[in-house]
Amino acid sequence: MSFVCRFAPSPNGPLHLGHAYSALLNHRAAEKAGGRFLVRIEDIDTERARSEFEAGILDDLDWLGCPPSEPPTRQSDNFSFYAAALAKLEAEGLIYPAFESRAEISRAVISRELAGPWPRDPDGTPIYPFRRQEIPDEERARRREAGEPHVLRLDMARAVGLVGSLQWEEAQGNPLGRPAAVTADPLAWGDVVLARKDTPASYHLAVVLDDAAQKISHVVRGRDLFHATSIHRLLQVLLGLPAPVYHHHRLILDIDGRKLSKSSGARSLATFRTTGALPDDIRRLINLPPKNARSARQVETPAS
Repeated sequence: MSFVCRFAPSPNGPLHLGHAYSALLNHRAAEKAGGRFLVRIEDIDTERARSEFEAGILDDLDWLGCPPSEPPTRQSDNFSFYAAALAKLEAEGLIYPAFESRAEISRAVISRELAGPWPRDPDGTPIYPFRRQEIPDEERARRREAGEPHVLRLDMARAVGLVGSLQWEEAQGNPLGRPAAVTADPLAWGDVVLARKDTPASYHLAVVLDDAAQKISHVVRGRDLFHATSIHRLLQVLLGLPAPVYHHHRLILDIDGRKLSKSSGARSLATFRTTGALPDDIRRLINLPPKNARSARQVETPAS
């Protein structure tokens, strides 16, 4: 099997040190394996995606020394692909329209917690507190046809009952390490959202379809997505998609121990560059070996 990995940033802001670590780790693994390093622009949120950010991403990757093996792909080219997958799941009775607003869901969780703690998913978000059976499918169809705002949720219990137990292969130590089986637990997530009115597919659905379309053999991504792989393995089986090997790498944290993020104002690679940093300085900050040890100099630590 040929080695193919990818880096999949969203063009809604500049890259930071966390992105640099993931991109460099993927690129280095592809080089060592004699494989391909691909870039996928995750612009499914068309309102926030900006062409200038996409251009900046590609410029940063080139500066870091990890350009993609071929021109990047974009999620916005795959919307019909997502729609076909949703139609397949719906034809099999595995998704349903849900009409509760975020406020209604929050109130329901608060009400249920009067009797004790309400379960959370692995990310700490309360599990969806309603059941599909509370509204007949016929009524759901009527309300959807009438144009009521809704999301499409996966009937998790029905889906898991259909496919049974699941595992994924997790490369140990590094992206090229020996894989070990990890037991998947998609039920821990409840009835996850697979599409919204303003988004043709959730991250969970889009990522498995995109990885399959690009023939990704190894998904190398942050540890924060480790548990979400349970959902991805389930969707791969339901949609007849191949299963890549996974490797969930460490996260780059700020001085408060939090994952770097655009929303928290993490310092961008572009800002490091304007202060005179070199690519090997970035590698040193994220604890990767430099390509040229002599060029590495002291620059500020990565707080934000």
